[in-house]
Amino acid sequence: MIKRLLIANRGEIAVRIIRSCREMGIETVAVYSTADRDSLHVKMADRAVCIGPPPSSQSYLAGNNLISAAINTDCEALHPGVGFLSENADFAKLVTDKGLKFIGPDSSTIQLLGDKVIARKTAEQYGLPVTPGTKEAVSSAEEALEACKKIGYPAIIKAAAGGGGKGMRTVRSPGELKENFLIAGQEAESNFADGRVFIERFIENPRHVELQILADGSGNVSILGERDCSVQKNHQKLIEESPSPGVSGSMRKKMIQGAITLFRELKYRGAGTIEFLVENNNFYFMEVNARVQVEHPVSEFVTNTDIIRQQILAACEGKMEIPGGSLPVSGWSIECRINALAPGKILDLEIPGGPGVRFDSFLYRGCTIPPYYDSMIAKLIVYGKDRLHAIARMKRALHELIIEGIATNIEQQKCIINDGVFRAGNFGTGYYESYRGTNYAN
Repeated sequence: MIKRLLIANRGEIAVRIIRSCREMGIETVAVYSTADRDSLHVKMADRAVCIGPPPSSQSYLAGNNLISAAINTDCEALHPGVGFLSENADFAKLVTDKGLKFIGPDSSTIQLLGDKVIARKTAEQYGLPVTPGTKEAVSSAEEALEACKKIGYPAIIKAAAGGGGKGMRTVRSPGELKENFLIAGQEAESNFADGRVFIERFIENPRHVELQILADGSGNVSILGERDCSVQKNHQKLIEESPSPGVSGSMRKKMIQGAITLFRELKYRGAGTIEFLVENNNFYFMEVNARVQVEHPVSEFVTNTDIIRQQILAACEGKMEIPGGSLPVSGWSIECRINALAPGKILDLEIPGGPGVRFDSFLYRGCTIPPYYDSMIAKLIVYGKDRLHAIARMKRALHELIIEGIATNIEQQKCIINDGVFRAGNFGTGYYESYRGTNYAN
């Protein structure tokens, strides 16, 4: 086993990785921008290295700085966390070219799955259903118009190299197409340095369901149940739960069979997520995220598995401690993302406790939330014997959670958890837009 690992990330995911490494006897090296000098992950790691000024482009996205920090501190491996360079194939290759282990899939796998057009073709090749759409990227508004004549309206324009809701535009008529095609392409170029887009049929109010994958790189694939991520605002997830209240046993079996085939054929290594849109009794492949997901704790709760630990074992030892196939799922877990609505200083912090409650965060009383990075500052996760028990526990935990000094979305999350439609479990990705006007504050 490796002795020292560099965490090429910040915030709660860096703290999360440090905790697993400490249990495994692995020393950790944190990196930080000057804005994160006093961040919790810097305090918790065995060593810490400053990699640049606050802008991500000069720090957490500066691949050479990250690799230099790893080499100069005698690290044997690098964990990319989530976001930033975690799905950058060129960075993954550079890491391994420098003799370090990359805690993730091979760069060739990341490249294949990172191109959404190629990923759709690959999924279809191995028997997974995809939504009607273009086989290749679309290069002009005129070509897009022709494609939509075949696909039909509404349609959705997506960045070929995208994710996180960026470079996405829904169009409901030919008159809306040209402007949205140009905007989507510009957003794709700005966010991913790749302006290519493709078009799919837009499914109204589907469920967003994903399977958690762990694989050892030699064909052994484990499925840790599914997660439902349908509560979203502008394609950004707010609440995730496992299992999904809208997936039948027969659908789950088909999803799992297709996912195992795909990841086995890819000889996938590490953690990953395969995402689907679910409409009535049908499901459609959407994409693969070739990394650990923000919402991985709900899968950890219902399968009693440390996903970060298994990631490291797969990358460094070529094996995992869990069996292949579909792991048993027990109980129910829900995660609420806690977002800062503005930067500022945390004046007071009360963290929920008690049975079945977990709080993943980098917060502490007196810390400062900088304005440069993602707005998510914490994840509140609960576990219960069933969905209603988990909802009751989340309601209690949200009531206990106090964050003072900055505005957050805690009250909004309380309203969602108490909403009758959410509690009934019968909703899709249109839930937030449909109910925010009457049920909770914007």
